[in-house]
Amino acid sequence: MGAYVLQISSLLPFIPKHALISRQFLPFSLPENRHFSIKLESHNSKITHSARKNDVGFDTAAYEADRLSRDAEARKAMAETSQKETQDESDPKAWKWVIRNRVWESMEAQNIAQFPRPVHHRIPNFVGAHIAANKLSELEEFKMAKCVKVNPDTPQKQVRFLTLNAGKKLLTPQPRLRTGFFSILESQMLSSSTIKEACTSVGVAKYGRAIGLDEKIKVDLIVIGSVAVDPKTGARLGKGEGFAELEYGMLRYMGAIDDSTPIVTSVHDEQLVDDIPVEKLLIHDVPVDIICTPTKIICTNTPIPKPQGIYWDKLSPEKLGQIKILRELKSRIERETGQKLPCGPSEKLPPTAQRRR
Repeated sequence: MGAYVLQISSLLPFIPKHALISRQFLPFSLPENRHFSIKLESHNSKITHSARKNDVGFDTAAYEADRLSRDAEARKAMAETSQKETQDESDPKAWKWVIRNRVWESMEAQNIAQFPRPVHHRIPNFVGAHIAANKLSELEEFKMAKCVKVNPDTPQKQVRFLTLNAGKKLLTPQPRLRTGFFSILESQMLSSSTIKEACTSVGVAKYGRAIGLDEKIKVDLIVIGSVAVDPKTGARLGKGEGFAELEYGMLRYMGAIDDSTPIVTSVHDEQLVDDIPVEKLLIHDVPVDIICTPTKIICTNTPIPKPQGIYWDKLSPEKLGQIKILRELKSRIERETGQKLPCGPSEKLPPTAQRRR
């Protein structure tokens, strides 16, 4: 291992606009009104990004414990929301929960679900997920892509591995956008011993480079998780939190994607349904162009329009309050346009759904 020299130099108390550095994305705290540059040099080898992050330290156990705690909290909140909205037949979201619960219960009953279980209120990890991922990697859209956005859920772990293994850029959102925005990973950041870990939620935080809204990036392919999807229309249901739609809307704002960016999902054949009413989908619901299962590849030729951004009039103040990066985007747009954006109707979230800010 080469010797490394740590040089810390104090800079003037300002950051040039083009630097686009955000305090929230740094892996350590900076004193107020003071900035430092940190330079790591190797006398005989190039330092990888992962080495730099490990030098400042990453508490894997603490991150994982916090992630599991928040995931359990979110699933409990979704269970309460599901029960409330399903019992109210007039609720416009009730039909979605009926389909989701049917799929989750079927997967458990047929034992086609894998860890973590139960699959309720998750993007379900299914038997044959790695086979579906391999089929996805055979798509021309995947082969041609230089940067692939993949959801952070377990059934798409193999897709994340294949993306990095093929030398592509991997863009992955922080789970529920709670600790930041997106992270980018590239194969040169990793070694053969760390690439598999980098495909996990902990690994993304540990080895990835966090980006902000100003990142200039082009995403060539989006891989999205699903609970249920209609192969005839491309209509899709997620687990009910709406983060896939928010991530899509923010990428549209950044100019990273457009209507031509293909959207792919990988699911078990039992997750294919034929009763998602297209006329009841909302304007921000994201359809899929291609479905990969362990047995087949389906091109949906979806007629459903893709969202054009974030629809602020559909976003409740409670949901906005959960996500810091979304509040920052809203404030930025309001400053740039000089106009206040609309806000959606308030919703009474279960107490367990409140996020630490």
